[in-house]
Amino acid sequence: MRLAITRQVSPALGDCLLTHLERRPIDIELARRQHAAYLRLLTELGYAVLTLPAEPRLPDSVFVEDAAVVLDEAAIVTRPGAAARRPETASVAAALEPYRRLLVIEAPATLDGGDVLRLGRTLWVGLTERTGEAGVDQLRALVAPLGYSVVAVAVRDCLHLKSAVTRVGEGTLLLNPAMVDGRLFAHHRLIEVDPAEPMAANVLRAGGTVVMPAHHPRTRRRLEHAGLRVSPVEATELAKAEGGVTCCSLLVE
Repeated sequence: MRLAITRQVSPALGDCLLTHLERRPIDIELARRQHAAYLRLLTELGYAVLTLPAEPRLPDSVFVEDAAVVLDEAAIVTRPGAAARRPETASVAAALEPYRRLLVIEAPATLDGGDVLRLGRTLWVGLTERTGEAGVDQLRALVAPLGYSVVAVAVRDCLHLKSAVTRVGEGTLLLNPAMVDGRLFAHHRLIEVDPAEPMAANVLRAGGTVVMPAHHPRTRRRLEHAGLRVSPVEATELAKAEGGVTCCSLLVE
């Protein structure tokens, strides 16, 4: 089974939280069209797409990745670092419950799913404004019985760890070395984003393909030169909300 849990774009997306970007007007209708194209691509890549309804009172709720961390054996329901986003988790947990045993991050700890990068049996967790040491400690306690180790990672000048580094293939990562220390991942093959595209590291490996925003063509060429298959998708409006292609789905495989 390949399932992608997603959510429709909120009509309030323009009121999204921003940490490292200046606010710019967001075209909601264009955002919806771009999001629909993203969902079609996931379908083409072999995923059954489960789409939750839009949440008019939750501007950032299209970014479902932050509400949970999906592993083979369980799903961890997070406690987002931004209090305004915590109501997002209940509906995501309900969608995951038929497919995974649920484990929960408890108050006062905070953890955003976008800060968790799974590489094999290791979970790398970014220490950011949204994820704290207590969240890392709780995650470690929850997943240790499942055979996972947890490593905390410092990141700079970005919202989440997956803004800085993502997996693009077996043993291969795409990263921005200005945001995360590549030496931490020395046992992997590293591809650096083009310096002119600092936000290009947020890509999604799905069905053997790297899904990435079309507005990062230079980094796309680097990935293709490395022999990776890339499927670009328009995501300009979601990028204005400090989101990327990993943020918009939870893959259950």
